[in-house]
Amino acid sequence: MNGEIERNPHLTPEVMVKVDELIDHYRNRQVNLIPVLEECQDIVGYLPVELQEYIGRGLNIPGSTVYGVVTFYSYFSMVPKGRHVIKVCMGTACYVRGIGEVLNRIKSLYKLEVGSTTEDMRFSLEAVRCLGACGLAPVIVIDSDTHGGISPDQISEILSRYE
Repeated sequence: MNGEIERNPHLTPEVMVKVDELIDHYRNRQVNLIPVLEECQDIVGYLPVELQEYIGRGLNIPGSTVYGVVTFYSYFSMVPKGRHVIKVCMGTACYVRGIGEVLNRIKSLYKLEVGSTTEDMRFSLEAVRCLGACGLAPVIVIDSDTHGGISPDQISEILSRYE
C-alpha cells in the first residue's frame, strides 16, 4: 500500500513501512481502531487526514469512522506536535493560584500560542481543563513529568531541561 501518500513530508517511506507492518498485524483481526491509531500516532507523531484515510483503507474501515474517532478523543492530534508537549492546567484550583501568569510567561518566552508548536518543533502548548493534581496547583505537565506549585519565574528554568 505504501506509495499512496508520499505527498506529506512526515510520511516518509521508512515511516510508512512501520505503518504498513502495523496495519498488516491488525488486518485480519477483530480490530479496535483506537490502539491502531495510538500506535500510528506514536510512529508519525500525529494523524494527518491522509494517514487516517490510509489506515481506513488498510483495515477496511470507512475514512469517516477513522476521522470521527480521531476528532472525538483529545489524545489524538491532526497537527504535528513538538518534541515536548506542555499541558497547562486551567482548572479552578490552578486558575485561582495563578496559572494564568504561568501560561502568559510560557507564551511570551517561546512566542507560542495555545494549540501551536514552536518553529523548531521543540514545544507544543496545550491548555487543559484539569490534570487531577489540584493539591499541587498550579500545575503543568511536560511530556509525563508533573511540575506543581510553580510560579512564572520558574518556567524558564523548568523548560530549559527539555531539549
